[in-house]
Amino acid sequence: MSEITLQGLEKQYGETTAVEDVSVEINDGELLCLLGPSGSGKSTTLRMIAGLETPTEGAIRIGGEDVTEQPAYDRHTSTVFQDWALFPHKSVLENVAFGLKMRGVSEDERHERAETMLERVQMGSYDDEDPTNLSGGQKQRVALARSLAVNPDVLLLDEPLSNLDKRLREDMQIELREIHEDVEETFVHVTHDQDEAFTLADRIGIMDGGQLIQVGDPDEIYENPKNRFIEGFLGDTNFVEGTVESANPDLVTVESELDDTLTIPAGEDHEVAEGTPLELSLRPEILSIDRLASDAEGTASEADEEHEPMLADGSVLNTVTGTVDTVLYRGSTVRYSVSVGDSSVFVERTDTTEESLSVGDEIRIEWNGSDVLAFHTDGTRVGI
Repeated sequence: MSEITLQGLEKQYGETTAVEDVSVEINDGELLCLLGPSGSGKSTTLRMIAGLETPTEGAIRIGGEDVTEQPAYDRHTSTVFQDWALFPHKSVLENVAFGLKMRGVSEDERHERAETMLERVQMGSYDDEDPTNLSGGQKQRVALARSLAVNPDVLLLDEPLSNLDKRLREDMQIELREIHEDVEETFVHVTHDQDEAFTLADRIGIMDGGQLIQVGDPDEIYENPKNRFIEGFLGDTNFVEGTVESANPDLVTVESELDDTLTIPAGEDHEVAEGTPLELSLRPEILSIDRLASDAEGTASEADEEHEPMLADGSVLNTVTGTVDTVLYRGSTVRYSVSVGDSSVFVERTDTTEESLSVGDEIRIEWNGSDVLAFHTDGTRVGI
C-alpha cells in the first residue's frame, strides 16, 4: 500500500493557482524530494499533505485513509519547518518532548522518548541546554528530533536545511539520509537545491508552475529529463540551436549555430524530419577539450583537421573548434568559455593537473553524439 496518495490535487488563492492537478503515489518508507524553483508549488503541496492548507480540489490519502478534510492535529504526520520554530523559554529536552506532552503522554515516557531521539540526532548531551545558545545545525537537529519523537507515519520537511551554510548543509544532508534509513519512515522533503535532492532522495518529483512535471529515480531524472526546463534546472548545460538538415533511420544531422553540422545517432522511430528546429543540450561532462596542435606558422595542423569522426564502438564523434575567451578557476574544476563560430559554449576540466589552457588558445571540443539530448522549441523532449 502506498503511504501517501495525492490525486488531482489543486490549490487556488483567489484567481491564482498555486498547485494544479498533482497526482503521485509515495511509497511506505520512501524519501521523496519535491524539487523546483521558488513559486513552483512544492511547499504548498507539502502543507496540504500536513493539513495546514485545504485543497481546492483533489484528494489526499495517508495509509489508505482519506485525510483531505482532516485537520493537521488528527493526521499521523509531523513537519520540520525552515525556521525550526524552537521554544526559546524551554530546554532542548522540553522542546523535543513538547509534541508528546500535547498528546497526553506521561512525563517519564515523553522524557525517555525525547532523550532517545536526541541521541539519534547526536544531541544527547544537550538535554538542559537553552536553544538560543545552539548553532544552526544543532537547532536543526533538535527540530528534527522533536518531529521524530511523536513517531509519525510521515515526516514532512519544508526546506529545513536552507538556513545553514554550505558545509554544514552538506553534512546535515548525509545525516538526514542516515536518519531516514534508521527510522524507516516515509519522508517528503521540499527543496530548491538540486544537489540536496540528489543526495537525499529515493525518488525526485520536479515541480514548476504548480505542476508535478516528472517523478523518478535521481539517475532517471538526470539522464532522461522529460523537457527542456528539467534539463536546464538540474545543472549547467549548453543549449545549442539548430535545424535538422537530414534525417534517416541511422543518423540525424543538424545545422547548428556553432557553424558546424552536428550528428546524432538515431533509431528507426525518431520523431524529427528535415527542417525541424531543435535545441540540443551539451552538458559539460560529455565534452572533452584539447589544445589544437600548431605548425611553425601557428595554424592548426593537418592532423587536427582530419580528426577521425568515428569512435571505436561505432558511435558518432562530433568535433568543433573554437577560441578560449575566459578562464574561471573553481578550485576542483576549471571552466572555459569558448567562442565557436558566432556562438559560445562553456566546457570544464575536473582534472586540474592537466596542462591548463589560456585565453586565446585554439582548442578542439569533442563529444559522443549519443550523449546529446534534443528538444523542440516548445521545450518538449525529442525522441531520437
